[in-house]
Amino acid sequence: MMSKPWLTLIGLGEDGLSGLSDASLDALSDAEIIFGAPRHLSLAKSVLLDRGQTWPIPFSTVPLLAQRGRPVCALVSGDPFWFGAGGSLLKNISAGEWRSFPNVSAFSLTANRLGWRIEETFFLGLHATSFAPLRSILAQNTQVIITLRDGEAVVEAVAFLNAEGWHQSDVWVLRSLSGPQESLIKLDLSDLSAHIFSAPLMLAIHAKGSHGLARSAGLCDDIFSHDGQITKSPVRALTLSALAPRRAEVLWDLGAGSGSVSVEWCLAGGRAVAVEKNSARAKNISKNIAHFGLERLMTLICANHHDDLDLPSPDAVFIGGGANIAFLTGLITRLPRGCRMVINGVTLETEALLALAHEKWGGDLLRIELASVQPLGRMRGWQASRAVVQWSVTL
Repeated sequence: MMSKPWLTLIGLGEDGLSGLSDASLDALSDAEIIFGAPRHLSLAKSVLLDRGQTWPIPFSTVPLLAQRGRPVCALVSGDPFWFGAGGSLLKNISAGEWRSFPNVSAFSLTANRLGWRIEETFFLGLHATSFAPLRSILAQNTQVIITLRDGEAVVEAVAFLNAEGWHQSDVWVLRSLSGPQESLIKLDLSDLSAHIFSAPLMLAIHAKGSHGLARSAGLCDDIFSHDGQITKSPVRALTLSALAPRRAEVLWDLGAGSGSVSVEWCLAGGRAVAVEKNSARAKNISKNIAHFGLERLMTLICANHHDDLDLPSPDAVFIGGGANIAFLTGLITRLPRGCRMVINGVTLETEALLALAHEKWGGDLLRIELASVQPLGRMRGWQASRAVVQWSVTL
């Protein structure tokens, strides 16, 4: 470990150097090189001299890492570790090599301008991604604050809200918080023509007009892209109950079909690897990942799950079909102790396999028989679905 960190991360607000602590100013004074985006370097230009260096496009930490051992500062927005650049900058830097002097984040400033309780507000960094992650957050009377990349993103965000049924929401755009150009504008979602927006921007949403995505397991089948190969809603609810998702845990979804189980696992806070060999179904999984904004949580592998795949260690495994005793035996020898596994089957052959697995490895065996009301002439009657046998076990 180095006796003194060579890299200092400094959170810089729109108020520039006047908003920095003495420790931050001392670090800037001692630095031989100061990295930053053009906007940040401009805010600190009075102390740069000839030491400023802009980040390369596309972004890379290589120039910074090349200075290892020399006193270096990196200027970033607000709090480096709240949807900031801190995590990206430190991927190849050890604990003793760096220190961080955070500033007030744009999220905190936004909440303070609007008088919103931070503990009751959701925060998302959407300046470099789609607005799809909002689908799992927006609900009646929720408060959400997000980062935006530029003025065009304001128009895109409003279009998203209108399309999703949130046109009655109260929405504000906040610009250059804590700086001399600070502004706060409440939007008319039906007409943005009176405004021209430029970065840095924040969007605050008080959601009204719809109900949002249910947080219970077993979401409606119709909200997924699928070709009929999908674990149906009631069975999916029972499947997720047996899988028992927990935050940050990893699921293997083998023979994923539409990926609906993986999607709901990720919405519950986990991470998932969906393995599907059918290319058309893999495309549906990709669509579902994008629709729910799960690109950072859910990985698709288009392959046969019987192949020897290099996958992250799982906390749970789901198999919706395509199992035999040889595959199952080999799989179980690979899984870590305490891993939960659930397999669903509808054929007699799979039912026999699951009965054998239950006898050999224990766990629970459940037969799921459901019926729904369907037209029967001029009246109605019960239409039974195919029975599903579910084996679940903790290894």
